[in-house]
Amino acid sequence: MRRYLLDSGPLAAYLHGRRPALDLIAPWIRRHEVTTSVLVYAEVTEYIKSFPDFSRRHARLRTLLREVYPYVLSYPILDRYADIRRQLRPPRGPGLIGDIDTLIAATALERDLTVVTTDGDFERVPRLKVMRITTRSA
Repeated sequence: MRRYLLDSGPLAAYLHGRRPALDLIAPWIRRHEVTTSVLVYAEVTEYIKSFPDFSRRHARLRTLLREVYPYVLSYPILDRYADIRRQLRPPRGPGLIGDIDTLIAATALERDLTVVTTDGDFERVPRLKVMRITTRSA
């Protein structure tokens, strides 16, 4: 059963082999508890394009996504996105977060998942379960 939705930071850290990310995420992958969003795939792809070995890294990302299912956008997710933006928009809320983060949050809410992230903006989304982590070794 899927329980966690990986944001870009943790997914990229896992691909880079950073120990904190590996230790946290690998057991979830083995238990089929982790997923992501096609938007995270796009963000991580943009990031790894800056490396000279992009082709190798991109192949590793695509292989990983055989185990870490990427949710696509759907009408219910997009409707949830609109609701989140209305809740966050002043004067009702603390202010908007980025559109991609809002869509990732909407995906997690729609699928009853916990967002695993390094980004504090997700904590502003009402009723969103967030696990904020560090992906760097101390």
